[in-house]
Amino acid sequence: MMDRHVLSNGTLSATVKADGAELCSLRDAAGEEMLWQAGPVWPRHAPVLFPIVGRLKGDCLRHQGKSYHLPQHGFARDRRFAWLNRTATTCRLVLHEDAGTRALYPFAFRLEIAFTLDDDALETAFTVANPGREMLPASVGAHPGFIWPLVEGLDKAVHVLEFAEPETALVRRLDGGLLKAEPEPTPIAGPTLALDPALFAADAVILDRPASRSIRYTAPGAPAIEVAWEGFEQLGIWSRDGGDFLCIEPWHGMASPVDFEGEFRDKPGLLLIQPGERRTLSMRIRLC
Repeated sequence: MMDRHVLSNGTLSATVKADGAELCSLRDAAGEEMLWQAGPVWPRHAPVLFPIVGRLKGDCLRHQGKSYHLPQHGFARDRRFAWLNRTATTCRLVLHEDAGTRALYPFAFRLEIAFTLDDDALETAFTVANPGREMLPASVGAHPGFIWPLVEGLDKAVHVLEFAEPETALVRRLDGGLLKAEPEPTPIAGPTLALDPALFAADAVILDRPASRSIRYTAPGAPAIEVAWEGFEQLGIWSRDGGDFLCIEPWHGMASPVDFEGEFRDKPGLLLIQPGERRTLSMRIRLC
């Protein structure tokens, strides 16, 4: 039995597991599940992406003349976190570097994930601290997968994402998991993205500088889910053929550009954290 903790406040309930510090259930007051419940198509719920978001070219991290094999999205999602505290409506977990992480990623770090239920919302705070003696280059990302369709039997194509602001900038797409050199026209019309599984045939839609700091996922006659974020600079939107889920992913960092083979600390989009410093990024999921 995996080590899990259930948070509940009468309006929402959430379940977090120690493996990956992963949110694995989010239910409304009626007990209706909002999160994808894993499965062969995508066997995760809401993984934590750290210390990279996306893929490095050749899965290779270069640092001070040495190369390290660091797979897509890093290792945090596959590591067991330690509990720092647990209450009826909160929990906090931590992951430190060890010999296993240093074989992949040669930096000292402390990653804390804190979950808090607040009325009709779940707050998640991601804190990356540098206990080492050199600059800590890292990315962190949230990756919650929500059920799609929101109501059983509803056509997927009637669902939309409503951004807080019009999103007119070009978007980024991937080629073999790496960031294409040139941006592409946005599929977003003003503040609205019409959802269709075909949109993700070429992998994620990536906003590398979104104007919005919140997004509303909804459909006619269905409940809505609002995702808001602070500190994250990018947003990924993703699904996979055959999966009844939609991922809304605030990120700080992206996959490597197709032509990037330099030192890891020079990779675009990283947090660069000085020794003794820390950065906190947050995400709020509200059912409305």
